[in-house]
Amino acid sequence: MTPATHRLPSAGFSITIRVSVHADASAIGRLTTSVGDSGGIVTAVDVVDSDSTTVVVDLTCDTADSSHAEQVVAGLEKLDGVDVRKVSDRTFLLHLGGKIEVAPKVALRNRDELSRAYTPGVARVCLAIAENPDDARRLTIKRNTVAVVTDGSAVLGLGNIGPYAAMPVMEGKAALFKRFGGVDAWPVVLDTQDTDQIISIVKAIAPAYGGINLEDIAAPRCFEIEERLRDQLDIPVFHDDQHGTAICVLAALTNALRVVGKSIEQVRVVVSGAGAAGTAIMKLLLRQGVGDVIATDRPGALHRGMTGISANWQWLVEHTNKDNYSGDLRGALRGADVFIGVSAPNLLTGDDIATMAPGSIVFALANPDPEVDPREAREHAAIVATGRSDQPNQINNVLAFPGVFRGMLDAQAREFTEAMALAAARAIADTVGEDKLNPTVIVPSVFDSRVAPAVAAAVRAAAKGPVLDSTPDGETGQV
Repeated sequence: MTPATHRLPSAGFSITIRVSVHADASAIGRLTTSVGDSGGIVTAVDVVDSDSTTVVVDLTCDTADSSHAEQVVAGLEKLDGVDVRKVSDRTFLLHLGGKIEVAPKVALRNRDELSRAYTPGVARVCLAIAENPDDARRLTIKRNTVAVVTDGSAVLGLGNIGPYAAMPVMEGKAALFKRFGGVDAWPVVLDTQDTDQIISIVKAIAPAYGGINLEDIAAPRCFEIEERLRDQLDIPVFHDDQHGTAICVLAALTNALRVVGKSIEQVRVVVSGAGAAGTAIMKLLLRQGVGDVIATDRPGALHRGMTGISANWQWLVEHTNKDNYSGDLRGALRGADVFIGVSAPNLLTGDDIATMAPGSIVFALANPDPEVDPREAREHAAIVATGRSDQPNQINNVLAFPGVFRGMLDAQAREFTEAMALAAARAIADTVGEDKLNPTVIVPSVFDSRVAPAVAAAVRAAAKGPVLDSTPDGETGQV
């Protein structure tokens, strides 16, 4: 069977088409039917103008990609009496001018306020920090600010597209930090992919930040950058592609296993993709006591006896794959309890999923197109999750990183630890509640307001450090 290649429509390719159509009883129905016949999904119909003979309609619909959007428009243009006036890409409209801004927290309405916020009054605060540098966490934005650092070398599934093209993703990340964790974050996009330069730059800017979020840096360079920065900085360094993904996967797997009645110690997990995310997932699963893990990548299963491999793959070879299986991904899946994909689209079919153990769990997380069509996977697996927002069980890092950083900043943590990761995963899983669990609900919604506070509290407890009021306005101002 040939792997499915049809992409699913999504809000990421949403368009609004302004059309003029002859005003009759079937006008709107003909428009929506045409979109449906082209494979699009109508999400809104708005009448914007009319006269005695025509009606002007804004037709908003989800499409699968740019070429599919063109097909939808072409279908409408073929209809008698329809004039397509304008097509707007809603995603590009949302990004016009960027997605974040800086806003002052204090009013500067008169000379008195300016004298305290800036010169001469600010000099007193500067001298206090010079005498005691730790006061920077209390008297500056450092206490609630994170740098979102990238070199643009591994942006989403797009590859090495560079720092300029990475900016929209980093802006979005900063917006998510603020929306879900109350954390002020700012993109730091670097026009270098030299490991030593990246480390040097981040180390130099670190005084202004309470944490560093590494983002979309290619493996294996990301491992060295994170490790060396952790050794050199006194603030948490967190590579979200690794640890955020691993936390969310462990949380989802915890609940999925509850649904199918299996324990993590009993299951065999197959992971497709032994890069940054896959490695972090496997390490966290091993720390949680998983029965066995088989890591697969382009050469097939990672196994003892492989030569010329990276240090990261060598670690996986030594700690996974108990039976030293050396075949391909499809072979590894036979009899497996869990499949976790963080690799590439359309690697598997429903027939491959059918070879897994009864009560199988499939996390196909490649975005926007998963490793297996979720519709095919659901014919055979007990539970299916993806990274897509238009499918049940979306596994999304936004469940983790805002709360993780909120907790670390509040605890004045100096580092991110494995204990924090395990605590965060438990908090996410427990937010659902066992009475709410079912095959289509194994993780909370990304808009569940309970998630970030629960994760933050768990991380603060794991940090075992002094806790600041998470609301900066709660300061007394006493020195």
